[in-house]
Amino acid sequence: MKITRVWLDESTDECTSCGLCESIAPSVFEVPDKMIVNENVDFDAFKMDIKDAADSCPVGVIKYEEVD
Repeated sequence: MKITRVWLDESTDECTSCGLCESIAPSVFEVPDKMIVNENVDFDAFKMDIKDAADSCPVGVIKYEEVD
């Protein structure tokens, strides 16, 4: 499975800007005020880091999409 999209979903909770995602996957995430996903990143190259960041997010706002 290939990760094709990563985003911040604040529909049920808000990003707390803790910076954990940036510490796990600095090539993918930045946390200036609120988490942002860097543009022009080959998400699949950082698949395990993205999944780890999403699983580690204390409020569960990191989402990603995988396709075959």
